[in-house]
Parts: sequence; structure tokens; C-alpha cells
Amino acid sequence: MDEATDTTRDFIVRTMTADDMELAIEWAAKEGWNPGINDARCFRATDPDGFFIGEWRGEPVGSISAVAYGEHFGFIGLYIVKPEFRGKGLGLRLWQHGIAYLGTRNVGLDGVVAQQPNYRKSGFKLAYRNIRFQGIVAVDGTRDAARVDDLADARQLPFGQIAAYDGQFFPAPRERFLNEWINQPDAVALAKVGDGRIRGYGVLRRCREGRKIGPLFADDAQIAQALFTALAARCPAETVALDVPELNPAAIALAERHGMTSVFETARMYTREAPDIPLAQLFGVTSFELG
Repeated sequence: MDEATDTTRDFIVRTMTADDMELAIEWAAKEGWNPGINDARCFRATDPDGFFIGEWRGEPVGSISAVAYGEHFGFIGLYIVKPEFRGKGLGLRLWQHGIAYLGTRNVGLDGVVAQQPNYRKSGFKLAYRNIRFQGIVAVDGTRDAARVDDLADARQLPFGQIAAYDGQFFPAPRERFLNEWINQPDAVALAKVGDGRIRGYGVLRRCREGRKIGPLFADDAQIAQALFTALAARCPAETVALDVPELNPAAIALAERHGMTSVFETARMYTREAPDIPLAQLFGVTSFELG
């Protein structure tokens, strides 16, 4: 067999090391995904056994993450093959390895639109689109001051309360990830507390270019607005990205109201029925890589 077809001997898939994780994030940056500067650490801490690197004759050439959230849910991301090694079937080998790791779980992903047919062949069904909005956000400090003062530092609240609120918007518990995410360096995590309970929270993190807000979960659009403007005010004159589900028109209106424009979209897909998540209160996706 020639080089293009005989990959059994030349290609292996193994679990990532910490260095491999940094390499995969670098590939993601080259793909234009603009990862966060602390993503490698936060991602790997979630499920260290769920990140895989593909080596062609000893050279790392591809990656995939297959993060297991408990026994019933998993999420695929970081699915990349270096451009010069595409067309050899290596991506399929990585894909099969990741899917096998997740076993019988319901599996989700955020895939680029062009790959939807391939994901359907693997049993994934379209749930909805997620749209990335981006722009330099102008915040009226006088108008929004009262809203900002009414928010709390999420890191100072009991972690169990944050995790319980987050659990409404994700198909499985993710305390390990969440603890890393809200406490990552150079990030801001704010929460709205009312009537003795959390009514919304959001995280702003630094990325290779600008910042991203995610997650942004809120009981209603007014709380989402307060959280969004308070977070955006922390990075004036910087580009901010917000990934919103198309099925939440209030989230789209929030982004557009602040001058953000759509720059690309992904397809949220699952191998089984879409989890019952209150999308009307989901104003910002946490991460396209880990859900």
C-alpha cells in the first residue's frame, strides 16, 4: 500500500500530555478559532484522559478532544489535522478514537457548517446553530452604573451555588471544569444575586485576540444586559466575542444592540435527542470546544 492508504503502521493516536495540549491550542489559533490564553489548562483539567494527539511517523499532526462529563454525556472538540497531512484518512482515525472513548454517552459538538454532512454520517443530529458575534463594545458608564453596582464577584460566592445554577444550562455536572474556568488568571466572573439566589452569571476571559464572554446565563434579558455591559466595561477598546444560540432572539438582539456583528456560525449537534436546556436564558455559550 502507498503512503496515502497504509496508516496502520505510520499513524498512532495517544493521550495528550500537557505539552501536547498547548500544541493543540496553537493549532486552534492557526485555524482562526481564537482560543483563550488559559484554555489549555482549563480544558485538560476537566478530563485529562479525554484529549488525544495523532502522530504520523512520530510527528504530532492532529488532535481531538472527547471530554466525558460523567457517565451519560460527552463533548467533541479540538478536531484538527494539520493542513499538509489532510487527505490521508488520519482525521477519521482520530475521530473514531474519540468517539470510542465516549462510548454510549450522548455526545455533543459545535461543528463548522461545512462538516455537517460528515457529522450526520456519524449519527449526529442538528439541534440549532450557534452564532459568534464580535466587535468593540461601547458601554455607557452613566446609564449602566447602577446595573454594575448590583453585581457580585462570582468567585466570592459559595461555589456550590454557582455550580447549581450552571447545571440548569449544561447536560451534566461539570464542577471540575467550572472551578478552573471561573478562577482562571486574568478573567472576570460576575453574578447577579436576588431573592437569596443566583439569577445569572457570566465570565470574561482573555483570548489570543481580545476577550470572549462565556458563559452568559441569566433568568431574563435585563439581567443578561447588566452582566454583559459590566463584563464588557472591563475591556474598553478591545474586541469582544459572544457566541449565542440562534434560538434565543433576545441574545441576538443583545449582541446587535451593542454593535457586534456575526462573524461565523457552528452547528450544535448531538448523537441523541438534544438535552432539555432553557435556551431562552442562555445568552452566551461557554466554549465551542467543551460545550
